[in-house]
Amino acid sequence: MEQHRTRTPQRRQPSQAQPAPPGGLGEVTAPAAYPVSVAVAPATGQGSRPGGGAPPVVTALRRFPNPRLTGIGAGLFAALTMFLLACVDRLLLGGSEIVYGLLFLPVSALTALWVRPADLVTAPIIVPIAFAVGVIPVAGGTGGFGGQAMAVVTALAVHAGWLYGGTLVAGLIASVRKIRQMRERQRHLLRADRAARRPRA
Repeated sequence: MEQHRTRTPQRRQPSQAQPAPPGGLGEVTAPAAYPVSVAVAPATGQGSRPGGGAPPVVTALRRFPNPRLTGIGAGLFAALTMFLLACVDRLLLGGSEIVYGLLFLPVSALTALWVRPADLVTAPIIVPIAFAVGVIPVAGGTGGFGGQAMAVVTALAVHAGWLYGGTLVAGLIASVRKIRQMRERQRHLLRADRAARRPRA
């Protein structure tokens, strides 16, 4: 009689886990044949910047002080700043009127930028007064009050270009801010009108 040969069943070796592809979502097979999802975090690039990718120039401008001065506060700021700059100019450079005129332009711009929206109209009026106050140490008049007043008037007439330039800068900045304020108010009114017209559920 022929005897049937019996073979012992061979156990299957567990399949090795396959590594997940880099930078994506891969599946790794465990020894118990259960699929396991492995999430791999994407690598950050070297050029990424903190804070949402904002350039450093914008970040520096955001850190720049942005006060809101009243009309009187802006006038005092411009007048005191120009007077102090004129005194420094008189001590260091002997009262150079060109340097004084160059310094007057950024002060005019800051005055128009820092005045509050309700007092934007006062910016072109404040700037010429500040120029006249600050020109006193630079004018260098002699002979009492009359001589000092004549020196100030002469300096204002000779350097009227700087005066007009600073006033123009302040007027342009104030006009741009006023236009933007009017547009923002119009957008707000349009949004409120659309919200009121929507049918309520």
